[in-house]
Amino acid sequence: MKDRIKDIFEESIRVKERTLQDNADKVAAVVREIQEVFRHDGKIFFFGNGGSAADSQHIAAEFIGRFKKERRALPAIALTTDTSILTALGNDYSFDIIFARQIEGLARRGDLAFGISTSGNSKNVIEGINQAKKMGLKTVSLTGCGGGQLARLTDISLVVPSVETPRIQESHLCIAHTICELVEENIVA
Repeated sequence: MKDRIKDIFEESIRVKERTLQDNADKVAAVVREIQEVFRHDGKIFFFGNGGSAADSQHIAAEFIGRFKKERRALPAIALTTDTSILTALGNDYSFDIIFARQIEGLARRGDLAFGISTSGNSKNVIEGINQAKKMGLKTVSLTGCGGGQLARLTDISLVVPSVETPRIQESHLCIAHTICELVEENIVA
């Protein structure tokens, strides 16, 4: 079992190293976009399914609360948390529009839509990004598996070079924490 544990850790490290090589400049670009959004009183909307929904909530909480230092709350919303909205939209319309409809109702030009999908092909995340683009929002995707359709739609796509969901999600969290830390370093308390 110890060898298997070592194999899992080493694969996670390899994926993170490749992710860094492929995405360092793009992560810096996302940090600059987010700083610009906050400078102009905009908001960030995070959304995804399953583990990506949990990541959306985690990242939004880091911005609203704090990451490493005391500072003002930063406007970030996870579109995955209101069960009444999610279930009403899923029931009355379609699960495919649960994020698009929230973007339509809550977002405005100057905000940023941040879609997360390990496959890059989650229909509801794609529809959320499409709605954001129609409204003139900046868009970012966090994916794996070659990026899928989502990576081709967004202004900035961060693609983890793996097809293994656990390794993709581990790198997603590393990317998200890096973004939070760098944005926070330049925010006035």
